[in-house]
Amino acid sequence: MLKASIVVPIYNAGEYIERCAPSLVGQSLGPDAYEVIYVNDGSTDDSAKRLDELAEKYPHVRVYAQENSGWPGKPRNVGVRMARGEYVQFVDQDDEIAGDALERLYDMAVRNDSDIVFGKTRGHMQGPVPIFRHTREKCGVADADLFDTLTPHKMFRRQFLLDNGIEFPEGRVRLEDQLFLARAYPKAKNVSILGDVPTYHWRRRDDGGNNSSRPPKPEDYYTHVRNVVRAIKENSEPGEVQDRMLRRSYRVEVLRPVTEPRALQRTGEQLERYFKIVRDLVLAEFPPGVGAGFPAINALRAHLLEQSNLDGLVELARRTKAMKLHVEVGATSWRRGKLHIPVKAWQLRRDGKPLALVRRDGKLMLDPEFIDGVPGVTEWEVKDPFLAMRGSVLLRDTERLVWWFAENDLEPRLEPLDGDRVHVVMESEAVIDPMEAAGGQPLESGRYEIWLDTQVHGIGRRPRLTLPGRTDRKARVQAARCNRKLAVGKPRRLVVAHWGGKDEQLELLVAAPQRIRLGRGIALRLAADDRVRTSVKGMVGKLPSPVRARVLPGAGSKR
Repeated sequence: MLKASIVVPIYNAGEYIERCAPSLVGQSLGPDAYEVIYVNDGSTDDSAKRLDELAEKYPHVRVYAQENSGWPGKPRNVGVRMARGEYVQFVDQDDEIAGDALERLYDMAVRNDSDIVFGKTRGHMQGPVPIFRHTREKCGVADADLFDTLTPHKMFRRQFLLDNGIEFPEGRVRLEDQLFLARAYPKAKNVSILGDVPTYHWRRRDDGGNNSSRPPKPEDYYTHVRNVVRAIKENSEPGEVQDRMLRRSYRVEVLRPVTEPRALQRTGEQLERYFKIVRDLVLAEFPPGVGAGFPAINALRAHLLEQSNLDGLVELARRTKAMKLHVEVGATSWRRGKLHIPVKAWQLRRDGKPLALVRRDGKLMLDPEFIDGVPGVTEWEVKDPFLAMRGSVLLRDTERLVWWFAENDLEPRLEPLDGDRVHVVMESEAVIDPMEAAGGQPLESGRYEIWLDTQVHGIGRRPRLTLPGRTDRKARVQAARCNRKLAVGKPRRLVVAHWGGKDEQLELLVAAPQRIRLGRGIALRLAADDRVRTSVKGMVGKLPSPVRARVLPGAGSKR
């Protein structure tokens, strides 16, 4: 038996076949240990010829042709049945995988006796996903938020799929990926997550071919959502674990039409149409514990939906859309080769005042001034002010399109305002170690944007970190000091923390020595030392303020 089979559904892929193929046929696992199965779903272009040429050139490539079935579901099912590998990895025709992806994932699967194993993803269409923050050798639906990732680009034990009759729906079925995973996740005994290494690269097609050509009618779309919800319930027992699995569909698909911006973009009969469909779906399919388990503002949305209060939902959407995240960045500095970034953040209402919680009779109530005038709401209890809350400083590799998490998440606390009012404040000193920030490995050469990703009371915001406002001169001077500090380590890395661009946003520039140029043509040439903070002796006084830096051509790796 082979170790793995890669299954790729093909429909009018054209030149993307050659773009994707090198990452598939040259896997480090070795051509004798795996196979690539292309299932041609009735292509009408020259895809068949291109596939035949690949199969002729590479003995471990197999091609199967069938009549067009509509969407990728049937080709993937055919590929699973054809596969000779112990594990099956699904790949889309316009994407790529890392050269050692199969080897890493297969070794992890065997080590943990995994039914499902997947690695970190990257690409234009990929935002930061908390589940990829750490590698997890063994987990499951009871102790991991697996439903945060519902794409099928994962590795599955083939026998696990066959024994449990887990297949993709065939034909033109929306959310076919979600339905497949709604059947697979609850049945998996062991799931492994490789969070330290990107293994899958989502490519954005030049012709927009990744996207469906026509938006579905809401009646059709939410029939498919209903099928996903029912699949979760059919494959799990009622209770908190099931409620947690269902919460993703409720939050993302069901609440979307009655949340900003869509609740404010649609009006009249069109808005009423969506509202009625999602309300009926909730009342028919979702247990009460699902909506009740949301953080404060999403729980209020769920309550208004279940109470058929469209006016309240629209007004709540107006107010949440106007909310801002106030972020304070302290004196950023290099210490022992690591960049320390003090960050403090809290939510503001549209009038610029903090979103408050009011202590009343031993309970915490949502800001009365925030909900005043929302139809159907006089007060709203916040049972857990820290529920589903997160705050993380992130690095975005602008060349390789991958997100990394800094050390030290922001910690929430209740901070007094006045009288019986408090508000949630998140604060921490985030730490970026250039020698370990990329999943325990050194950052590669390139430019890294620094972001803050937050969820407070169910409201998400993701701003870039910027210098304090121009009126706070002292804070600006303190924060900008990191411009003149370099961290140098082994293997050799020259790192400059830099506030730049129109909005003076924080970024890291990473290169080998002699590859970073700082303003006015001043080139820095430094040898690697033993991970200590290094000043640019003799040059600090010459640097412009703020320092404008760029990575010279050739400093970064090219694909």
